[in-house]
Amino acid sequence: MNSTYLQAQLFLVIAIVAAIAFVGCIYELSSGAPDWGAQLTWSILVGSLPVCIGCFVVAVRLAKASTEKNS
Repeated sequence: MNSTYLQAQLFLVIAIVAAIAFVGCIYELSSGAPDWGAQLTWSILVGSLPVCIGCFVVAVRLAKASTEKNS
């Protein structure tokens, strides 16, 4: 495995964690009483979506670059 492939995996893990945080925040807000308070939960919700999308795009680009190097 080369370093580009490992970086792609790292970014993909970050994207997955951010997606889980996003869905968890939606669940918490829909319950009516978020455990960490509404303001912090909304902040995590708003922040996790661009992190998820950005990391996923970077992961796909790095994975594509990794496979092109090996070809």
